[in-house]
Amino acid sequence: MATYDIHNYDVLVIGAGGAGLRAAIEASAQGVSVALICKSLLGKAHTVMAEGGVAAALSNVDERDNWKVHFTDTLRGGQYLNNWRMAEIHAKEAPDRVRELEAWGALFDRTTDGKILQRNFGGHKYPRLAHVGDRTGLEMIRTLQDHSIHQGIDVHMECTVTCLFKNNGRISGALAYGRDRGNFKLFNAKSIILATGGIGRAFKVTSNSWEYTGDGQALAYDAGAELIDMEFVQFHPTGMVWPPSVKGILVTEGVRGEGGILLNKQNRRFMFDDIPELYRNQTADNPEEGWRYTQGDKNARRPPELLTRDHVARCIVREIKEGRGSPHNGVFLDISWISDKLNNAEDHIRKKLPSMYHQFKKLADIDITKEPMEVGPTTHYCMGGVRVNADTQMSNIPGLFAAGEAAAGLHGANRLGGNSLSDLLVFGKRAGEYAAKFAKENSQENINDEDVRAQISKTLAPFERTNGENPFQLQYDLQEMMQNLVGIVRTQEELLQAKEELSKLRSRYRNVSIIGNREYNAGWHTSLDLANLLIVSQAVNMAAIERKESRGAHYREDFPNKDPQSGTYNLVIYKDSNGEMQIRKEVIPEIRNDLKQIIEEMK
Repeated sequence: MATYDIHNYDVLVIGAGGAGLRAAIEASAQGVSVALICKSLLGKAHTVMAEGGVAAALSNVDERDNWKVHFTDTLRGGQYLNNWRMAEIHAKEAPDRVRELEAWGALFDRTTDGKILQRNFGGHKYPRLAHVGDRTGLEMIRTLQDHSIHQGIDVHMECTVTCLFKNNGRISGALAYGRDRGNFKLFNAKSIILATGGIGRAFKVTSNSWEYTGDGQALAYDAGAELIDMEFVQFHPTGMVWPPSVKGILVTEGVRGEGGILLNKQNRRFMFDDIPELYRNQTADNPEEGWRYTQGDKNARRPPELLTRDHVARCIVREIKEGRGSPHNGVFLDISWISDKLNNAEDHIRKKLPSMYHQFKKLADIDITKEPMEVGPTTHYCMGGVRVNADTQMSNIPGLFAAGEAAAGLHGANRLGGNSLSDLLVFGKRAGEYAAKFAKENSQENINDEDVRAQISKTLAPFERTNGENPFQLQYDLQEMMQNLVGIVRTQEELLQAKEELSKLRSRYRNVSIIGNREYNAGWHTSLDLANLLIVSQAVNMAAIERKESRGAHYREDFPNKDPQSGTYNLVIYKDSNGEMQIRKEVIPEIRNDLKQIIEEMK
């Protein structure tokens, strides 16, 4: 039997992206002992890939912006399925979190009078995204890491958590293993914060890196926590589809925010063909007006390329399905056209979008200042996740918290671009604050040695099997099936087929076998990731079957319209006493009268 090391902390933070770092900083500031676990190396968080900016109503570019407009935009984008209290907190506190980040050393782009510059983004009424060129997430991680290293936080890198422990109904700790040597670690903790990111690796085409296997959502579910809104998976409209060297890599919404336009193979701006009634009075009627908007003209209306991500993604899919797509099943995203509008356009593009320019020039030999990119939808973000209390970020399991993409509620049916970075700052701070408070007010619960050893045996079980399933093949089959049957456009027939396929995949998973030893064993890592991927895939599929309407990022071809009744509830996923996954509808609490009045005023 494998041995294990024991570590004792007040607060354990699982995940070292923006949410995890911000939570760890806040918890440490409260005077408790804190450990930070990251699956990869510190600094390789998915937050780095958030390029466009952080949404906060600073009102630096347009004085008409304020928290009420941001709040309303977030609810409208989320099709009113959002946790309205979370949306309120987020809109009110985001500006302070951005200024705090600036005080810690973040170097934002500036207006001519020295304020933080803000750009336009899809679904936002006014220029709202504070940014650092097109590498805002990288600057955020750099700043948070630099600040955190002085806080006395212990960091465990290349470490993966395999299960959470409870005692007396409360969280008590977690079991993890080192990815390099395969050594086991037991963490005793009074409170745990899940900040593990999303579920993108459940799909074949994704902007997400290998770490995004739904670990936090699955760990929480196994521990008895509830998940909500899992049917809402966001497909970012613009991921590269060609050449193969860059397939799936995200093209930031900032390209469209700086004037990039979408064209089909007929060189026509197809986004003008389908503008939702909800946005008709805000959207440009012609290309010239859209261009003026991206240049900061306060009287101009937004271009249709800056409608919400779910809508843009569906329009692209429509063009491809109807034979008007690009040669490699995408469409064209062109920002080079601004050369006709702007002197020194090439320098302007390189300055505003440096990462995009250098990345595609190096990896694909595409000069975005001179030619269009070939793009299509790519799995990007999951609006669903662990159900948390809006104010404290605690789940229904006492002592278990979640923040960032691992948590749910803020974004409803569809996330607006830029809201993810302000989300992780606002709620990362709150998770850290209340997890520390919980740790101070509660004693450490015991973890039974027999339970630890049982979990270690379960983790090592694939080594005991011979001639079983190959974990890499199983992961490939899962991703292929989810992409084809539970993707952007869904039908009852395909979702039921996916349900059957998932049942078969779970049976196959019970026979996964690996060879070699525990040191640097990629097959073993993949076999453990698969357990989480299967849980979140089942949750997405189950919720997608149950929601018989089209809303936000969930599009049912057989139910293309919104159901008024369906706009009044969230779908909650939970594990019953027999260990089976169940689902229930839960009515959204009525919004407070003062917030209701704000929504009416903003209309």
